[in-house]
Amino acid sequence: MKVISFSNILKLIVAVILLQTLFFKFTAQPESVYIFTTLEAEPFGRIGSGIVELIASIMLFFNKTRFYGAFIAMGTMLVAILSHLFILGIEVNNDKGMLFTLAVITFVCSCVLLYKFRKDINFLR
Repeated sequence: MKVISFSNILKLIVAVILLQTLFFKFTAQPESVYIFTTLEAEPFGRIGSGIVELIASIMLFFNKTRFYGAFIAMGTMLVAILSHLFILGIEVNNDKGMLFTLAVITFVCSCVLLYKFRKDINFLR
């Protein structure tokens, strides 16, 4: 019986959270349009962030790119967290802070993955 590693669990958490938001971003759901309109980044910010999150999710699962995927995921979630704190508010459209909470979870998991995969950085070898 093969045991799933801690890093694989973290990668799955990050990827699932990032990938589940793609439907909302790519189909221009009202919640997503509202967020990016408030940030004055509609539609390019919505679609662009979706593409970046898709790329980061894929990169997490390849040994040569997993550090960079975690770095991209961490960066996008840092922007999301700062957007919530300074522009959107913790609660958006009565979501009880769910989007903010998911961003924080993704950020923390990405930071742990960055630390775990720090030896994968090519330019430090």
